Amino acid sequence: MRSNSIVPPERSALMARVRQKGTGPELLVRRCLHRLGFRFRLHRKDLPGTPDIVLPKHCKVIFVHGCYWHRHPGCTRTTTPKTRTDFWTDKFRSNVQRDRRNMRKLRESGWEPYIVWECETNDIQELETNLKTIFSTA
Repeated sequence: MRSNSIVPPERSALMARVRQKGTGPELLVRRCLHRLGFRFRLHRKDLPGTPDIVLPKHCKVIFVHGCYWHRHPGCTRTTTPKTRTDFWTDKFRSNVQRDRRNMRKLRESGWEPYIVWECETNDIQELETNLKTIFSTA
């Protein structure tokens, strides 16, 4: 019987399959925005952090963050691996610092950044309500 630990080549292959664009939660947010009548651009590399969704008409950007990678406060998906804890703690800390830095740069250049967390896409009705709230002043 095999233990739960994965050998390095298998782990590397597993991590390589983690997508950055076109994830399930991102697609749900895009569908909701489209259904609400909003048109947008995707992954503009000229903006800090390459936001997942850019609404130039409204000067708003949306990041669809995975709770695990971006450390959603208070979320049950925000776990830390039991092996190489120091490495993962540093990795997660640098992710959060980078996210904060990108949000600050976006605000400084006139954009309104928003985060939709992966776990918030589980309830489509609530997601739609939250998206409407973001644009209620638009």
